Amino acid sequence: MRNWFYEQMAMYSAYHRNRLNQLTHHVGVPMIVFSILVILSTITVADFETGPLTLAAVFIGLLLLFYVVAAPLVGVIAAFLYGFLTYLAEAVSLLESPSPWQTFAVLFIVGWIIQFSGHIFEKRKPALFDNLMQIFMAPSFLIAELLFMVGLEEGLKAEIEARMPKYLPKVHGEG
Repeated sequence: MRNWFYEQMAMYSAYHRNRLNQLTHHVGVPMIVFSILVILSTITVADFETGPLTLAAVFIGLLLLFYVVAAPLVGVIAAFLYGFLTYLAEAVSLLESPSPWQTFAVLFIVGWIIQFSGHIFEKRKPALFDNLMQIFMAPSFLIAELLFMVGLEEGLKAEIEARMPKYLPKVHGEG
């Protein structure tokens, strides 16, 4: 599983080299994730004395478990950040105005517009057009990028950089 994670992160990295594109993703990805969590928070999977277990909690729990197993520090930080977003999403899902569907629609659409605009700077289509699994890599990669900037997770960075060249665009004339 860890090797698969490294490959997916390498592909994500290759499609997000431009700094402005990276910045748009630091805004757009959390908006999209939050919008999805708001809608998934409206679906109760089980009821307990302490409250409902929502589909949002199940979904984010499984994703975070995958991150923790594949890249422990990234996963733990993601658990705090996206756990908090899930808590907020569940609160927002209970509001009558704006409705959860309105919140979802606005944040989801604006988040994608922000992300797609970043690919104008990149001059490359989004990675998810070539591999839909890239959608699940974005939250972890954003955290990894921040860790790389402060000199942490050098092993993960080395794994990604070693695997990334095969995902970079081919220069005209290359075989």
